[in-house]
Amino acid sequence: MRGHRLQKDIERIVEETTGKLFQISIPAIRYYILTDIMGRAEDDAIVVKTRRECAQYRPRVRLLETLRPDGTWPLSRQRRLAEEKGPGPPIGWTYTTMLRNLYDLGEYQTAAAEGYVQACLEKILSWQTEDGYIPGPTTNLFALPHYNGYAIRMLMKFGMVGDPRVRRLFSWLLSLQRPDGGWVIPYIEDMKYLPQYKQMRTPDFMNLIADGSVPKYAPRDYYQTPSCVWTTLMVIRGLTHDIRSSRNRQVLRGADYVLDHFFKKNHHATMLRSEANWTKLKYPTYLGSGLCALDILTHIGYGADDSRMERPIKWLLSARSTDGFWSQSDRPHPEKDQWITEIALSILNRYAQSMRGEPFGAEAILRRSRG
Repeated sequence: MRGHRLQKDIERIVEETTGKLFQISIPAIRYYILTDIMGRAEDDAIVVKTRRECAQYRPRVRLLETLRPDGTWPLSRQRRLAEEKGPGPPIGWTYTTMLRNLYDLGEYQTAAAEGYVQACLEKILSWQTEDGYIPGPTTNLFALPHYNGYAIRMLMKFGMVGDPRVRRLFSWLLSLQRPDGGWVIPYIEDMKYLPQYKQMRTPDFMNLIADGSVPKYAPRDYYQTPSCVWTTLMVIRGLTHDIRSSRNRQVLRGADYVLDHFFKKNHHATMLRSEANWTKLKYPTYLGSGLCALDILTHIGYGADDSRMERPIKWLLSARSTDGFWSQSDRPHPEKDQWITEIALSILNRYAQSMRGEPFGAEAILRRSRG
């Protein structure tokens, strides 16, 4: 009876808030409402119309207009000077800006063939190492799994799933998974805990790495250190953009690691240590949060048949404001709050579908693709 009541409450909330959001939202959010929540097909007349409106959306047009033929965007003078003091791209603001703007373009339903988007993707892949990862953007001393999760999501978002270079990056990310199912930032989330480095400031420790003054790095030597939940979430977020990987055993182990640590303090001060980050509503979703975790988990098939999901879903329901929306803070952020609300609705809609025994998330997409 209690589960039936929860299902009815979720279905009512999704219906009420979806209708309100659809009336006020930007074109890209209306597109996701139509396809993710209402289940409309891509060739549905209203979806086609909404995609045309996405194409005309001024922030999207501006991003395409400012994207240069070499696949980069111009930087502010301050950021350009900061980058010039370092080794240069992919270390610095050029690469960071590319990732962030590609994320926005993807949300606005941009195709790789538009403007110089493909040049941007090729620029990223031009930095790929023989090992398979993309260096940077914050250091060239070691690879950053969370940023590589970000990068592979963008590459797959723009249709490069089958590219051998992307598959190599995929394999490299999986190769770094630890026995507990998660991932860490190398050196600073494992070696840094050795007694001789534990009290050292991170910049000083990084200088030791740069000087070659630390022992040879072997990840297996530090498996006793717990993984980082937010690094893991970023890796999983990237890998699962290819819906076929939602059934990958290693990907699911990583998802289990995230779900098992929901609401808990992260083990690492390097990245969002406080448990309060779980309940902060944030957008864009590459900022670690419970909202991002639930979006990924429900997408890859975690629903009502997993008892661990009930408490996070109830938290999400409780985070809804009296106006029926979900908001980043008491200060108005109109577009961000629209995105947060749409993501919350998609999560709840998938969960309700799981309660009804219907296909949801990646499974539903795969079934539709098979006709």
